[in-house]
Amino acid sequence: MSQRNLLKPSIRALFLLLLCSLVVGEIGNDFSHCPNFFYNQTPPQGVRAQGYQPICQRYRNQYHFASLYDRQHRVPLFSAYRLSPADGKRPKSVWMYEPQLAFSGASPEMKHFDTPVDQNVIESQAVLDDYRNSSFTKGHLNPSLHQKTLDNRKATFTLTNIVPQKEGSNSGPWSKLENDVLRDFKMFCNGTMYVITGAMPYKSGNHWINNRVSVPEYMWSAYCCPSFKSDLPNNVKQFFPTYAAVGRNDPNSGEEIVPVNKNAKPSVRGYDVRRMPLENLEGILAERLAMPISLFDNHCQA
Repeated sequence: MSQRNLLKPSIRALFLLLLCSLVVGEIGNDFSHCPNFFYNQTPPQGVRAQGYQPICQRYRNQYHFASLYDRQHRVPLFSAYRLSPADGKRPKSVWMYEPQLAFSGASPEMKHFDTPVDQNVIESQAVLDDYRNSSFTKGHLNPSLHQKTLDNRKATFTLTNIVPQKEGSNSGPWSKLENDVLRDFKMFCNGTMYVITGAMPYKSGNHWINNRVSVPEYMWSAYCCPSFKSDLPNNVKQFFPTYAAVGRNDPNSGEEIVPVNKNAKPSVRGYDVRRMPLENLEGILAERLAMPISLFDNHCQA
């Protein structure tokens, strides 16, 4: 047999391998392409899959974090990531969308918005026009300051990682929480910190921007740091290995979940954040979402 014929099977195999790698995208039925963003490679348990789309957020041929996207409400239920302090400044806000939500055979890479925006994209997910003149900011679930490299940070600027968030929350108490978690990671966490941040819908009634994108009543977040310093100060011990928080996104909401500090500055009054044990947050989510959610495998016990 000639050398040319000997090469044919290997070339055919290589072609099939490349073809398979091209069609394997970031959208699927689970997070099997990006399990490393979850503690023990285990996504939250108890979430009913119907209506939610797992997305392994891919940018420049690399997975950067994971999101569970609510197609009907055009917002993520949560984004999950590994915290790593930013090595530079916040990048310019150049927004992207998820092509595979609009076209099943599209590229697995998040993509910058075209002008005009394709109608299939508009129908499948939130677009920039939804937020214009809405009185809401684009609230990151995975914030850029929790991501190390420039590409990591750029990847957070996809609207599948965004919920409508009031300015008083986004640049006020919720921003402080993001910085406090970053500080705790730097000072006390010895290894990886896994973070899951999400949005909590209103208990009843529809709240929308542009009659298309659901507005959350609360923001929530929880972290898991299974390896931490053994000599924690007494006032810090309660925050490890895991802790959580809920933040108000509506100053007119009741105070049964998060009380209001009446002495806060007017610009942030009613946007308080309440830190709490993980079990408390999971109880609130179970009641509000009607799902028995467990965010971290074995409650983040190593």
